[in-house]
Amino acid sequence: MRLILADDSVLLREGLVRLLHDAGHEVVAAVGDAPALLAEVGRQRPDVAVVDVRMPPSHRDEGVRAALEIRESHPGVGVLLLSQYVEKTYAAALLGGSPGGVGYLLKDRVSEVAEFLRALERVRAGGTVVDPEVVRQLLARTTNTDPLATLSPRESQVLDLLAQGFVNAAVAERLHISLSTVEKHVNAITDKLDLPREPGYSRRVLAILRYLDG
Repeated sequence: MRLILADDSVLLREGLVRLLHDAGHEVVAAVGDAPALLAEVGRQRPDVAVVDVRMPPSHRDEGVRAALEIRESHPGVGVLLLSQYVEKTYAAALLGGSPGGVGYLLKDRVSEVAEFLRALERVRAGGTVVDPEVVRQLLARTTNTDPLATLSPRESQVLDLLAQGFVNAAVAERLHISLSTVEKHVNAITDKLDLPREPGYSRRVLAILRYLDG
């Protein structure tokens, strides 16, 4: 696939360029700030842009704001965010605008080469990838008034896998349960979170976004 990398760390950027080249992909641009990223995406129209959340000049949210702009201006370009930390607001903002062709991984995941490459392929194909550690930390945030606290342990496992982008059949295989049981758990999750049933809404996506924003 054709990729653009945006990270202010030269070592990480160059390391990713070599890793992706060795895997048979083409890095059409590697930049260190958000303005350069936006310019190259407009010029190159890559399959996926791999974007650091924090970039110059403030090292706060330039990367995620650029990612959101890419999703709005170039919806055909997949975006995979990389971060050193779990930033639930950033994840919710990216997934909330357009849940397909996006991802959010912690930078430690890049060291697991095969998993990182699979995440890129999934984002390119229009899927959603959320780092398991991000999911675990978000699911751990439960209070007495949080509807997520009402989920059973199995329902939490199902939601964990849904947030990682797995379809129902893959969830069933990983948890060693039947497809119909997964479907029942998904329905129970969306009911417990009191999600709307109106046409045009994906209750599955809304369930993921509810706890990302919770």
